[in-house]
Amino acid sequence: MDHFSTDRLTAERLHENHLADLVALHLDPDVSRYIGGVRSAETTTKYLATNMAHWDEHGFGLWTLRSKDGTFAGRAGIRHILVDDVTEIEIAYAFKRDLWGQGLASEIASALTDIGLSQLALPSLIGIVYVANGASRRVLEKSHYLLERRTNRHGEDVAIYRKRR
Repeated sequence: MDHFSTDRLTAERLHENHLADLVALHLDPDVSRYIGGVRSAETTTKYLATNMAHWDEHGFGLWTLRSKDGTFAGRAGIRHILVDDVTEIEIAYAFKRDLWGQGLASEIASALTDIGLSQLALPSLIGIVYVANGASRRVLEKSHYLLERRTNRHGEDVAIYRKRR
């Protein structure tokens, strides 16, 4: 599934042409506050390569998001990650700051959940959210993810939410 659409967004499989948009997104300190901190262009280049390889290995991964007028909006996806030495599959999303508060995160979380649980038939999905990120926690709760536990990830207190098929 290289492409999909929601009511207000189009999603395209991540590829090299998306680097400049990702660098700009990852350099914004407000956007990056809850996704591991500001990332340099070099770090984002490695991030892009890792996530393109994820697609090749698993057949799913991250998409870039555009508004219906074609403007870059952010990135989102479904990917394997290691959490407390256990391989999990998470949904992840990040939007440009000027698009916050418009319900786009809830829209994409719902779409990712449907893709992961229905189309890909994955047994469950998780969302990892910094405990302090109340907005993202509400997004997962509205998408019927249940708080499973809290843990420390990369020195940050995070909440792990899960939704099962």
